[in-house]
Amino acid sequence: MSETLDRSTKINLIREPVARRLCEVLDRSSSRGWRKLGDIVSNDRRFKVSSDDMDECSLKVLQVEGSPSRMLLRLMGERGCTMGHLVDYLQTLGNSEALQCLKPPALQIFIQPQSVALISGHNLRLSCHAVGKSPVQYQWFKTKEEVPNGLSPDLVISPVQLKDAGFYICRVNCGDALEFSQWAQVDVLNVNMFCGQSYHSLEGRLKLVIQPQSQRLNVGENLQLECGAVGRPIPRYQWHRNGVPIPSATKRKLMIPHVMQDQHGRYRCEISSSTERLWTNEVDVVIDDIYAIGGGLGSSEFFLNSIPEQLYATDKVALLIGNLSYQNHPQLKAPMVDVYELTNLLRQLNFQVVSLLDLTESEMRNAVDEFLLLLHKGVYGLLYYAGHGYENYGNSFMVPVDAPNPYRSANCLCVQSILKLMQEKETGLNVFLLDMCRKRNIHDDSTPNIVLRVTANIVFGYATCQDAEAFELSSSGFTNGVFIKFLKKRLLDDEKITVVLDKVAEDMGQFDATKGKQALEIRSSLSERRALTDPILPGDSADLAHAHSRQWAKAHELPESMCLNFDCGAQIKLGFAAEFSNVLVIYTHIVKKPEDMSFCQAHVTDFSQDLDVDPKEMNRETPEETGIYFLSSSLPQHCLYTRVSSLQKLKDELVFTVCLQGTFRAMDEDPVHWSKSINIGKPLIARLDLHRAMRRNSCLQTCLMPHSPSHSPCHSPGPEHRLHLHHGLHQAQDYNRLSPQHHYLDVYERLQGAVGGCGDSYYDNLSQPRCEAACDSAGGLSSSPGRHSIPIETTEDIAELQTVFINSLQLQQQ
Repeated sequence: MSETLDRSTKINLIREPVARRLCEVLDRSSSRGWRKLGDIVSNDRRFKVSSDDMDECSLKVLQVEGSPSRMLLRLMGERGCTMGHLVDYLQTLGNSEALQCLKPPALQIFIQPQSVALISGHNLRLSCHAVGKSPVQYQWFKTKEEVPNGLSPDLVISPVQLKDAGFYICRVNCGDALEFSQWAQVDVLNVNMFCGQSYHSLEGRLKLVIQPQSQRLNVGENLQLECGAVGRPIPRYQWHRNGVPIPSATKRKLMIPHVMQDQHGRYRCEISSSTERLWTNEVDVVIDDIYAIGGGLGSSEFFLNSIPEQLYATDKVALLIGNLSYQNHPQLKAPMVDVYELTNLLRQLNFQVVSLLDLTESEMRNAVDEFLLLLHKGVYGLLYYAGHGYENYGNSFMVPVDAPNPYRSANCLCVQSILKLMQEKETGLNVFLLDMCRKRNIHDDSTPNIVLRVTANIVFGYATCQDAEAFELSSSGFTNGVFIKFLKKRLLDDEKITVVLDKVAEDMGQFDATKGKQALEIRSSLSERRALTDPILPGDSADLAHAHSRQWAKAHELPESMCLNFDCGAQIKLGFAAEFSNVLVIYTHIVKKPEDMSFCQAHVTDFSQDLDVDPKEMNRETPEETGIYFLSSSLPQHCLYTRVSSLQKLKDELVFTVCLQGTFRAMDEDPVHWSKSINIGKPLIARLDLHRAMRRNSCLQTCLMPHSPSHSPCHSPGPEHRLHLHHGLHQAQDYNRLSPQHHYLDVYERLQGAVGGCGDSYYDNLSQPRCEAACDSAGGLSSSPGRHSIPIETTEDIAELQTVFINSLQLQQQ
């Protein structure tokens, strides 16, 4: 057992199939089952199981598919029990069948075939590698038919042809043991369509090889648009019309039978893999009404006249900042979830999105400067911020993670100053979504003056009303803040942006948990029907915009995956993924190991001190163990994972070491080590050098002028600055009773008191307001749960909160 089992692994990390088999054995055994195991563990003071714990386990039999053993193992895992301890307990128990569950299977597939799209005439290779106690035999199938001569781990078809497209699977035998690999889809694109172009590498990055073509049809004819990309893994497709996703249009070919006139417009397809995304050209589809056509309009003239007037963006750019790991203030949790989900939604609307976590003041200012470089005439610019904040004299301030306590305007970024700089770019639409507190900061008596132009293209969506707090919902898992919880359901609607926010405000007003406590406020000077779904049509400065976009794209490129060959004969795959623009995921996978090597593992180490890498959370067997929650389903399996955050702090190229550790059967189990130094340059946002001292200080300078309320869009709204207030303005007196710093609302899953904090209950906090400075720094602001104790929410947030939970709401001071 000791040769094949990592005894230091915590038992709550047992893989689900193993845990399921083990629990089935322990549940059905009467004399050597879970009760006897609990008695043995109860005698060990390290993980002592009480009689109350055993009663809680026994109650699981009353639940559908409930398992007392699973409950017992969970309690043991929470108290630090490892696999080594569990093996010792099972040996004392004398349950050999349970021990057998923890041993590796007689046959295990460790490399699965991956779906791929490639061009006819190229070479197809599908790989399936397995290990067993005796020689392993392979047989490949295409659907249900055996592939002739497909008897090796690698299925090679050279050259591949159109008829080879389809689904493949591999059967693996080892003695009496038999396993099937996962299915792999092979999509073959016709080589004759590419006019002699050459595409060499299919690994890693997607390559677009078929562009859709504009079409002109009569009403009732069939529309067929086709695109295609090559790469591994196989690309995913989503067609869009006028910037809006078409439901169920998720194949390479878009087929619409019997088209009608209202289906005309501009079409293009989003092509993506687990780590990247690209777009086809946007093409015009014109639908002629055969009963209304007369005369001889030229084709170009018809294109202009057949499509009704449509508002366009010359480009769409979004900067998303989520600050949660504050150095001198209470930490938050929801901004990471909110930024991630909003990033994915905005990308569906064709926005160039930069998503950044935990920025200092200089990093925030430099990020805004880079954001401003992408703006020009007609661009739709969107800024989203989640974190601590405040509002003084109608000006909103975003608080960086390194802000002192107390903070003042000189330590923060003024949103209105950023708007002023956006107006100078003659943007087509300026949208600010501010998910932060708007209480007055009693420590800041400055009165900055920002002179704004009167333009009819400004939209502010505040997560809460003036002089009030914003809240996040907290449970045992990751959830959204209140604002994004409702915004994400409406953001893709093809409606004027203010209409979308109106509907979000109505939804929030019906939410019992925050009714009378938080209400969305909209401030807008928008006179046209501008929508986030508007299509993109490059303007006169298209070349300049393309150059800026190209530079920005370079700062979001992932390093290429690479295979590392070691002198011992082992081959390691080093892969990369991006969780955010400043968070890189590195994973290592054993592709090949020598036959005489009994154990082989590769890990990464020696990272720059500039980066936020916790040695305890590096090289873990599951993404969740290292803090990777959002990409866990899309990353390859059977790897070691490391999460590298705060890439904006990287001053030099990212150099680290890949260490290989192996044990040979003939060397008395003494491990042998090899290492390689790897340089991947400056990945993702690191290329922009946001760590430098403020380079232009542009948004800082605009905050230092004397204040004049008449020039702020947040004062005295006129015809160009309409003020929409929703749900709860009559609660202004209640809001004024709250403390001047940012509070977040904790909704606990059980009816219980606060785990910490400055008050005993939510209503006590309402009647006795306090600011951060009034709380004892050692006494009791409740901290967010550690990473390992927080599973991802798989249900719709905390969608249906019962009224009874409201009475247990606790204010966690922020």
